Amino acid sequence: MKKLALWSIAAMLMTAMPAHANDKLTVLLDWFVNPDHAPVITAQTMGFFEREGLDVELIEPADPAMPPKLVAAGQGDIAVSYQQTLHAQIDEGLPLKWIGTLVATPLNSLIVLKDGPIQTLEDLKGKKIGFSVSGFEDAMLGQMLKSVGLTMADVELINVNFSLSPALLSGQVDAVIGGYRNFELTQIELEGKAGKAFYPEEHGMPVFDELIYVVHKDKTDDPRYARFLAAVEEATIYLTNHPEKAWQAFVKAYPNLDDELNKRAWTDTLPRFAKRPAALDEGRYQRFAEFMYENKLIKKVVPVETYAVEIR
Repeated sequence: MKKLALWSIAAMLMTAMPAHANDKLTVLLDWFVNPDHAPVITAQTMGFFEREGLDVELIEPADPAMPPKLVAAGQGDIAVSYQQTLHAQIDEGLPLKWIGTLVATPLNSLIVLKDGPIQTLEDLKGKKIGFSVSGFEDAMLGQMLKSVGLTMADVELINVNFSLSPALLSGQVDAVIGGYRNFELTQIELEGKAGKAFYPEEHGMPVFDELIYVVHKDKTDDPRYARFLAAVEEATIYLTNHPEKAWQAFVKAYPNLDDELNKRAWTDTLPRFAKRPAALDEGRYQRFAEFMYENKLIKKVVPVETYAVEIR
């Protein structure tokens, strides 16, 4: 009886003790939540972060340019960013480092109407091309034109802000640069037209990672990051094996995204997620840095290990 009583008291004490709290981690997204973030959202909705002992807060930015800067300033743990942005910000002296890849292929493309006047890149001569952001998009377009013997002087650039698809559909421009192949093509189709994409990596551009994870360069030994990447990897494999279940969990968490555009973007983006998010391709980053240097987007090429690290 005494033993039974002691066990009962011990059980009551254990029940009364608070459970060990998961470690908090803030992830600053590059944009509002969308299917490009599927591995991170799936890790959240399917409990993979929790299994790694993490309490992850996903934060949408008020200004898409701010997440890496906030992380550099110590006002966030991880930022989702872009490879070209990382190279530029390292060149500016921001204390950042790559720790992983979210989307491992370019999503950027040059888009035209399928039944329009542009059937080959050579047809761009004398035509109007809409863009949103100068700098990298200019360099990318210039490289694509160069691959077919044209230059930037052969086209007319028009800033359409972020109205890429509307500008193309209305005939304001003949092509747009910077449209995402997993969104804009479907958006055009849903408007009753058919689009056609020319892929930069098939026309002179070095392959690059579209979306990456960056942290403060002095905090790469934070043990939470390895657990974050492990959860994201598990989520990516789950997505690959169970895309419909993951989609249902996604729209349950974000019901405002339950529409045809996002559902098709979900499917179109699946093959592009990094299956080994923590794996670094140093050659890819070196080649892309050299491209940016040649196009005067950065002042010098620095060793990859100074701004990227594999966390094990």
